[in-house]
Amino acid sequence: MSVSDREEILKYYELRETIGTGGFAKVKLGRHLLTGEKVAIKIMDKLALGDDLPRVKTEIDAMKNLSHQHICQLYHVIETSKKIFMVLEYCPGGELFDYIISKDHLSEEEARVFFRQIVSAIAYVHSQGYAHRDLKPENLLIDEEHNLKLIDFGLCAKPKGGLDYHLNTCCGSPAYAAPELIQGKAYIGSEADIWSMGVLLYALLCGYLPFDDDNVMAVYRKIMRGKYSIPKWLSPSSTLLLNQMLQVDPKKRITVKHLLSHPWLMQGYSDAVQWQSNYPLGHLDEDCVTELSVFHKQSRESILELISEWKYDQISATYLLLQSKKARGKHISLRVPCPMGHASRTQLAGLEVSFLIQQDKILTKMLCIDKTLPERTDWLHAQLDGTEFTLSTPVTRKMASKKHENKENVGTASPLSIESIFALRAPNTPFAKHQIETQLQTVPFQAPAFKGTLHLTNENLEHTYCLGISVNSNMNTIITLIHSCNRCHSVELDMDLTHVGSSQKKRKTKIFGSLERSLDKVITMLTPSKKKRSTRDHPRKLKAHYNVTSTQLLNPDQLLNEIITVLSKKHVAYVQKGYTLKCQTRSHVGKVTMEFVLEVCQLSRPEVVGIRRQRLKGDVWVYKRLMEDILSSCQV
Repeated sequence: MSVSDREEILKYYELRETIGTGGFAKVKLGRHLLTGEKVAIKIMDKLALGDDLPRVKTEIDAMKNLSHQHICQLYHVIETSKKIFMVLEYCPGGELFDYIISKDHLSEEEARVFFRQIVSAIAYVHSQGYAHRDLKPENLLIDEEHNLKLIDFGLCAKPKGGLDYHLNTCCGSPAYAAPELIQGKAYIGSEADIWSMGVLLYALLCGYLPFDDDNVMAVYRKIMRGKYSIPKWLSPSSTLLLNQMLQVDPKKRITVKHLLSHPWLMQGYSDAVQWQSNYPLGHLDEDCVTELSVFHKQSRESILELISEWKYDQISATYLLLQSKKARGKHISLRVPCPMGHASRTQLAGLEVSFLIQQDKILTKMLCIDKTLPERTDWLHAQLDGTEFTLSTPVTRKMASKKHENKENVGTASPLSIESIFALRAPNTPFAKHQIETQLQTVPFQAPAFKGTLHLTNENLEHTYCLGISVNSNMNTIITLIHSCNRCHSVELDMDLTHVGSSQKKRKTKIFGSLERSLDKVITMLTPSKKKRSTRDHPRKLKAHYNVTSTQLLNPDQLLNEIITVLSKKHVAYVQKGYTLKCQTRSHVGKVTMEFVLEVCQLSRPEVVGIRRQRLKGDVWVYKRLMEDILSSCQV
């Protein structure tokens, strides 16, 4: 990713690790800076997309028009000369396919819960005039509340003549394709979706496909015949439903309308499947609009008008993420004060990010101070008042929540004058060392001495920083620099709102860089030399999850060695980093056919060792068989 592309996305989002890869796309975990919400950022290279670029445009257009509780929400679209960024709802549960792997196959009760949600999503999609045309377990994600979200509308179609209009394009995955598509006949999109839903339900109930073979032509022949095996554990009612959906003649297939109240789907439920959207785009949430109005210091009417345009820009993303927070019972608030004045939202968004990036760099180095006695914690908390930080150890959290009873006895840092901070000889001249030292000498209070380790957590990044700084002198330096950082923010806002030139913007960068370098010197003086920690020398502790399989082994090193042995036997290449293995398989011509990650981890409940797995690329059913071989060979 070029510097300009990265800067464009970093105006609004913090980028984290890669959580998925595809042919021409990479998906990264991100964090929306204003709301603090996690998002999935799909990054696509326009040049590499080539002929697939129209498919991306189709997906974006469809997702802009679809808003439903079981469809992955599109928040933001950013397009540069080289990249397209799609910012989407983050679903930490991963693909439905992986969940099927972990269970072998689902019980009818659990399959019914999921399938009702699938029917709800497809009924809504069809009601909006679309056919999805690529339904499969890999295109259904599980959110944090264990609900399904439909994704990948790149192959969807919206016939101008309505859903009854015949289509001709043969698309989708072969194993889920309806017979009429394979025959090359004109077909109706909604009928083809019903067939794919039947294959999907079979995969949920059985743990494998109804029509499968290593040879694609053999798969097509099986689909054309419509013959599949019935496992002994399937109930008569589920067998009947599968038969109604997997009809070779599309006119004999059950319709979505009849699926909504089908007897199998009604078992244990008093109501038919609800397909209407809980979040129609025409209805705007008053609380979210109010929060945006207050934040931007604009009237509710102007904010309503901006949101209603649905440009899927920063204003759309912020509104939708606030709505998502509210739906999950979280407090809705925006993080960075943003006076509108005459500046545009785009300018301010970039400004907020510019400050956050620089402040995070500085505070990361600052906020690891030696632990003091509990009574000293109140003092430090008072000095950091107004800065978005919370004390993270049990003792400090408790102390931080108390009211400061003796405020008159607590010293406060003298503010640095703005004039002195920006008293530079030329735009390219950095802070002179004596300028900061002069400011530090003016601080009137005497701070208490510290010894030990105090951890503080930056709420913006959800990380605990600990650099192990030993401080046996006063805290004036650290606290003053924190106040300096905050003042740089306010001055930077003023400068941007008066439309400063490019040379002054460079000057701001120099100021931040100089402050950071000066802080480095302070930390160097206060910090004893330490060896940098090497690669993780123990497995991560994780909660039990469907993509984490527990084992009979208690020794993580023994399990890691067994996995490596199996990978070698299976001719799987891997790169090891600590207890994580990034694995890859290739075809006989050297093309990468499969990418996945295996990680040995420690499960907290029960105290056992497990294997976390994640598919990044490749055929899902080939991956499933490979995982079964690896897990069975590792004494799972």
